[in-house]
Amino acid sequence: MSVKEIPLIINGEKIRSTTDTWLDVLNPATQEVVARVPMATKEEVAAAVASAAEAFKTWSKVSLTNRMRIMLNLQQLVREHTQELAELVTLEHGKTLPDAEGEVGRSLEAIENACSVTRLQLGEMANNAATGVDTYTLNKPIGVGLGITAFNFPLMLPSFMFPPAIACGNTFILKPSEQAPSSTILLVELALKAGVPVGVLNVVHGGPDVVNQLIEADAVKAVSFIGSTGVGTHVYNHATKHGKRAQSMMGAKNHMVIMPDANKDRAINDLLGSAFGAAGQRCMANPVTILVGKTRDWLPEIVERAKLMKVGPGTQRDADLGPVVSPQAKARIISLLDSGVEQGATLLVDGRNCQVEGYPNGNFVGPTLFTNVTTDMDIYKQEIFGPALCVLEVETLEEAIEIINANPNGNGTSIFTSSGWNARKFENEIDVGQVGINVPIPVPVAYFSFTGSRGSKLGDLGPNGKQVISFWTYTKSVTARWFEPDHQDGKDIHTTISMK
Repeated sequence: MSVKEIPLIINGEKIRSTTDTWLDVLNPATQEVVARVPMATKEEVAAAVASAAEAFKTWSKVSLTNRMRIMLNLQQLVREHTQELAELVTLEHGKTLPDAEGEVGRSLEAIENACSVTRLQLGEMANNAATGVDTYTLNKPIGVGLGITAFNFPLMLPSFMFPPAIACGNTFILKPSEQAPSSTILLVELALKAGVPVGVLNVVHGGPDVVNQLIEADAVKAVSFIGSTGVGTHVYNHATKHGKRAQSMMGAKNHMVIMPDANKDRAINDLLGSAFGAAGQRCMANPVTILVGKTRDWLPEIVERAKLMKVGPGTQRDADLGPVVSPQAKARIISLLDSGVEQGATLLVDGRNCQVEGYPNGNFVGPTLFTNVTTDMDIYKQEIFGPALCVLEVETLEEAIEIINANPNGNGTSIFTSSGWNARKFENEIDVGQVGINVPIPVPVAYFSFTGSRGSKLGDLGPNGKQVISFWTYTKSVTARWFEPDHQDGKDIHTTISMK
């Protein structure tokens, strides 16, 4: 059986790369090769940049209304292809089909936010700012945008990027992860079918050399990245060094605080879902819980429910979590879990030797739970990006807040409580950009911006909401005075700067 080859998309056409370097895309549940992805040549990358730069000359002049209509077409096509998109995500990423379908839904939210561009991309005006003078601002597209996305959300992350960028009048080059590219390619094909013109949206694949070439291209004006901290730091520094606007959403170590007055069943279920869903491969997962006071007595029940969670291939709808993305990812996760045991944490649930019947080659790691974790252990300090939960115990909410604020990351945190006083104290004193109150994964709906902070983010503006429009546009201020056709101003020369 022939293996599917992932195309480049340049100037509106699917192109077979001429490269001699192709990578296998594997089904994480079986290790079957399901596709091959090319590492684009320098010439192909240059062609994508040239296509986007040329298309910007005309696309930037298209009306807001017509750009909005294309986004409306895209959201309808994505909705119609939900099942096909989700199945491709499960095939290459490994997450369960219900979780993949949920990802399609979050992608739709981001696209629908881009449908609001006619309201979001508005300037301001002061009539008669001075006598006979009007001042107003125009939010103009900046040029060619670049998006670099991670493997863990191959639909949602691109949807955070190219729909708002092109809705604002920019053109775009997308560099998706080579580990799960098929659903991303289908999403781009749907965008072209929706009416995105030739050259406005391009896709290339590759590693560090391709990324650096794209960043360094003169036509590229802004770079958006979502992925690991190491790569994101390089992308941000390299982009800003070359004068580009940049944003990097990066790694995390999120914490959930459970207070004794919380709804017990809901808190435990949400804790386990947020820690182990998608096999922990979410930057917004909750890999740390802090049990406050008497909630430490809930630990046996937390352990028992964790042991009941079902591991299986993503196509098995009753599975709670699927495999991790690759053998390399599994090896890294197991190494970190081993270090937890070696450094003195107590292992109450051990998923290191997880076996799934009928899938002997799958990258499966089962739910894993540690207690007696200290903040100097590697399992606490590093982002495991696997189905592992570290449990800390404290006496007071103040101690929990102190632990979270001492952690360098700031993507998200949450508290489970029935006390409005506790919730308000937490939201005001916690130094983290996204806070959940009885919500385990505090990513807001897409018409609010993603506001991760501190070590989890580089750049002032985040994806989605109003901030995404600010990122993909620049503000042009116009000060205008119009005179009557027969106006005479005399011979006085004005040397002051005031306008009254």
